[in-house]
Amino acid sequence: MTGKAHLVLEDGRVYTGTEFGAVGETLGEAVFSTGMSGYQETLTDPSYHRQIVVATAPQIGNTGWNHEDAESRGDKIWVAGYVVRDPSPRASNWRATGTLENELTRQGIVGIAGIDTRAVVRHLRTRGSMKAGVFSGPALADTEELLSRVRNQPSMLGADLAGQVSTDAVYTVEPEGAQRFTVAAIDLGIKTNTPRNFAKRGIATHVLPAGATFEQIADLRPDGVFLSNGPGDPATADHIVEVTRAVLGAGIPLFGICFGNQILGRALGRSTYKMVFGHRGINVPVIDHQTGTVAITAQNHGFALEGEAGERFDTDFGPAMVSHTCANDGVVEGIKLVDGRAFSVQYHPEAAAGPHDANYLFDQFIDLMAGEK
Repeated sequence: MTGKAHLVLEDGRVYTGTEFGAVGETLGEAVFSTGMSGYQETLTDPSYHRQIVVATAPQIGNTGWNHEDAESRGDKIWVAGYVVRDPSPRASNWRATGTLENELTRQGIVGIAGIDTRAVVRHLRTRGSMKAGVFSGPALADTEELLSRVRNQPSMLGADLAGQVSTDAVYTVEPEGAQRFTVAAIDLGIKTNTPRNFAKRGIATHVLPAGATFEQIADLRPDGVFLSNGPGDPATADHIVEVTRAVLGAGIPLFGICFGNQILGRALGRSTYKMVFGHRGINVPVIDHQTGTVAITAQNHGFALEGEAGERFDTDFGPAMVSHTCANDGVVEGIKLVDGRAFSVQYHPEAAAGPHDANYLFDQFIDLMAGEK
């Protein structure tokens, strides 16, 4: 028999379900992801570090777990906890090497199943993402005690997390075929499919720790610099902002995504803020204000840049503009220098998981490097 489990939210709301995955206690920020598929890529995305993810799709785990689709080195699951409605008890896919629940258990990820996830999502959309905890087995206690544990954990606002998910040492992903360019990628929580996208385009990617200096980047003599996705509050990332300013000052082509978009924005003088419930899923529409086209994108962010659609502003590196915004709520989804030598987007163009609408951005970065060279 599966034991009882509780999802406890900071505002006192409690949902009771059953154990799913590891048994015990986990704390984090409760958020929801609207993807109907791609749960393995979601769970292994380092951007979800310290977050308890609520799956909006009611049935989770149908395709099991495999050794190919993880988005972190070593197949590490980064979410703090997982909340689902109806987990599949068995895997039904020829690529599966095991079940989702077995992998959660193996990696010590505490989850909860059997609750009304629609109700949880509606609550988080109304009240916003908040501190939460999942408790089962020996971690169970009276509601006031569990609520105290939830409320006493650190807030995501002001959390400096990129260094916790970054690589400890430089490593290189070699290109497929002849090498065309060299890119220095700053690992703020990079997903494995990003260097893979560079590799298939003939790019050697040197992945550097979040604490890398501009001198370390310059020593590689890269044709371009890439700022990855990652977790935490971008207002805390002063070091990488200064490194980015040095890259811009040196005239090296730069491309950023997600957390990297916020870093480029800060380097250009913009401020950031915490969103009410963020964008997390693989169905978020984004408007490119130069072409008028709309791309359906994969996203995972709870912070955003200040700005408005098409806004132009002066920076220490020349004029810049807000290039993309979300069609749903007007949130800034892209920023760039008007001369084109640095640009970034808030979404994940590597499409793991997600649509391929934004994959062209890798080619845009290559065109930029080719023009500079």
